[in-house]
Order: sequence, then C-alpha cells, then structure tokens
Amino acid sequence: MKFGFDIDDTLINLRERAFHVYNEKLNQQLTLEQLYAIKTLEIHEPFGLNHEQGRRMWEQNVDNVYYSCDPFPHAIEALQDLAEKGHSIYYITARPLSHCARTKQWLIDNHFPVQEGHFFCGMNDNEKANIISKLELDYYVDDKPAVLETLSNLSLKVFMKDQSYNQHITFPRITSWSEFKRLLDDQS
Repeated sequence: MKFGFDIDDTLINLRERAFHVYNEKLNQQLTLEQLYAIKTLEIHEPFGLNHEQGRRMWEQNVDNVYYSCDPFPHAIEALQDLAEKGHSIYYITARPLSHCARTKQWLIDNHFPVQEGHFFCGMNDNEKANIISKLELDYYVDDKPAVLETLSNLSLKVFMKDQSYNQHITFPRITSWSEFKRLLDDQS
C-alpha cells in the first residue's frame, strides 16, 4: 500500500511550537487552552497581532519553529511500523522550496522512514491533489480541510489529523497516532 502524509500539524505539532515561540518573543503568557480555542490555522490574533504583523512574526521565526518542533506522540512509530510491513511512505508538504532539503533531513534525523523519491515539497496546498493523484496513493493524512476536500474525486481513503480549526468537517479523524493502526483496520 501507498501512504501519503502532510507534515506540519499532521505529523509534527507545529502550531503548538509556534505558540510557545510567540509567547517567548512577545513576552506573553497565553495558555495552551487559548491555543486550542483558536478556530483558524493562524495563531496571531490572541497575541494582539493583525494579519500583517502575524505574517512578519511567522517569517522571523519560521526556522526556529520548523526545526525545533516535536513530532506528535507515536507518529514516528506509526510510520516506522508501516515501513517495516513493506508499505510505501510519501511525504507531501506545502513548505516553501527553500526549506525542502532541511525538512527532508530533519525527518531523517528524527527517525521518520524516508525513501529516496518519496518526498514532495514546495507546492501550494491546492497542488497537493495533483501529486497525490499521480502517486496513486491508497491513503492520505492531512490537517487542512481545503486539502482533503480536493481529494474527493480520487479513489483513496483520507484521514484528518484532528485540530481545533478543522472541527467543522467530517472525515475519519486521527486524534492520537497510537490509534492509527486501529483506524486503518476500521477502514478495511
């Protein structure tokens, strides 16, 4: 089987890491409860930042956030288990091209199973569907509703990584990577 995975907020806890960085940089003490109450992907509003200020804050801290971020618990083990069983693992991320090589190396350094030719980076979210279709994936996991909705015409099973900003849409959800095998069994 062929499995595809988004990275940010799917395999790694990017928003939470960014939230901690923003708290530190802005000398604020917002709580995780405040983070998980945010119903948008962007996290700048609770910090009193407008859209432009939020964009600048992200750009100034993106390296720190990307490369000091923790994987979600059991995500690495779930993908390693798939690879050990002979499944193909593909990473499909909208991270900018300038971060492709470092992101791939970060995955390898953090023990995610990465095969040559199975890492795709630098496309817009709406371009992911084209790559997923060409790869003829059997399963795909992402956190963004807009991405998953573009896959409705493809014959693959999709899962949504549960986040506060995607509660309004219905897909089979991954709330914990330790439950991923059970979710796959339920979809079979």
